[in-house]
Amino acid sequence: MDKHSVAMILKEIGLLLELKGENPFKSRAYYNGARTVEFLEEDLEILVKENKLRDIKGIGQALNEKITELVLTGSLKYYDELKASIPQGLMEMLNIPGLGPKKIKVLHDELAISSIADLEYACKENRLIELKGFGPKSQENILKGIEYLKRFQGQYYYGEAIAAAEEILEELKKSPHLGEISLAGSIRRYKEIVKDIDMVASSNNPGELTRYMSELSQVTDVIALGETKASVKLCLGINLDLRVVKPQEYPYAVHHFTGSKEHNTAMRHRAKTMGLKMNEYGIFRGEQRIECADEIEVFKALDLEYIPPELRENLGEIEAAGSGKLPDLVKPSDLKGIFHVHTTYSDGSNTLEEMVQACIELGYEYLGITDHSQSAFYAGGLKEEEIRRQQEEISRLKEKYSQIDILSGIESEIKSDGSLDYSQEVLETFDFVIASVHSNFKMTREKATQRLIRAMEHPMVTMLGHPTGRILLGREGYPLDMEQIFEAALRHKVIIELNASPARLDIDWRYLKRAGELGVLIAINPDAHRIQELQDVIHGVKIARKGWLEAKDIFNCRGRHDIRYYLAAKKKGSGLTN
Repeated sequence: MDKHSVAMILKEIGLLLELKGENPFKSRAYYNGARTVEFLEEDLEILVKENKLRDIKGIGQALNEKITELVLTGSLKYYDELKASIPQGLMEMLNIPGLGPKKIKVLHDELAISSIADLEYACKENRLIELKGFGPKSQENILKGIEYLKRFQGQYYYGEAIAAAEEILEELKKSPHLGEISLAGSIRRYKEIVKDIDMVASSNNPGELTRYMSELSQVTDVIALGETKASVKLCLGINLDLRVVKPQEYPYAVHHFTGSKEHNTAMRHRAKTMGLKMNEYGIFRGEQRIECADEIEVFKALDLEYIPPELRENLGEIEAAGSGKLPDLVKPSDLKGIFHVHTTYSDGSNTLEEMVQACIELGYEYLGITDHSQSAFYAGGLKEEEIRRQQEEISRLKEKYSQIDILSGIESEIKSDGSLDYSQEVLETFDFVIASVHSNFKMTREKATQRLIRAMEHPMVTMLGHPTGRILLGREGYPLDMEQIFEAALRHKVIIELNASPARLDIDWRYLKRAGELGVLIAINPDAHRIQELQDVIHGVKIARKGWLEAKDIFNCRGRHDIRYYLAAKKKGSGLTN
């Protein structure tokens, strides 16, 4: 191992020791040792083999032994063990401008933050504002630093990618060379994580259209430019591929490039059983193409109902379309109100009244306020006297804003044993309770499942918040037996939350179809900490659609009177049917 590699490892050991909170003199010794090795004029390997390294100023006994091990074996047991003792995400956080090991240690110790995604979500919840050594400006700068890093990460939240894609779509529609255009690929199928943006367009002058796109202000780099395809990098950092086809090929190309691969394979198989051939250029009977004006006719040519893009995962959609049993998927306009909204009472950025006014402007019939509970000290969780103060304000605002029903709720912490962090008497003062896990994620599948089931057994629990606790691009959800969770939800009349925050989108769409089949009620909640995030429910609706859900499956597609009746009946423990 050469001196540059040795110096890098010594420097990293210094960082790791700082992250562990070791004596600063110990870290400094490794930093100094790294500099000494880096600027050696002698050959490091010769110094080691001749046992002369210990004569170099700044290289003590411990450093001498570790450098010798590195040079002679190419590895260092101490370094490997040290690295294994620290979450990898903490090292990755060092790449955020202005965030050093001391601050990262505070974030880890005080807020249990172990990854960049954890950190971003904590900033979203304003947890850094009151944290010693941080504040509003630090939080803002950290968010900017994370944004910068994500440009080079290669994966993007759907919410980020769709905003960039829609901007490009609007620009391309201004081109005189454009016929029709559509999103394609994973972004059209509403996948929660997107690696790139695909678009398909039709044009009689394809080369002019690809050149037009390559010159847009949002494009930072042209990767490839041809007559029928262009690949560019956008300001966000994400790649965009545009394919341009002849107008008569457009419906088939849009279907083909939307995918998924599994759906396309199944569609081609169906075509084959009907004596047809299907590809990106058309559906053919022999050499004759069956002319289709749009995607609806593409499906009709195979005796199928139109399958919405979000369902095209080969999970039964083709069979359902063939038998007329596709669901009537939920739409954003079906939502009548929202739950899970935070205010300045805990870690929100807007006051209770500001959130009420914003929901009135959005046309909602009701709003469920749920600030954090007392265990969430890092998020300004509410003490009992603060609960009373908030509930008094809600009563005043209900008189002032009669056009909307303001519901008093709480996001109560589920402890490790499944109990909640308020007494029965306190929980009875709320209109509804969302029970959520925010700590102690490392449990076995059985223990994690029983933890949530016990929480749902509590008579005051109305909803189970972000059920698996995942943070997209940062933290896997804890292992759960979802069949048991769904059965418990049905048994105890608990609604499962579909957390619509782009960083969560939890519960995963892959579970939603089963939830719908069983009759488990789902609430699409924004988990909003600021007014702008109220709109995140749109992402939740898209995921609900991907999970085959209809308006009847969604709790907050019900009107205000139905909601009030349901919540009151739940509190009384009277018979309810979902």
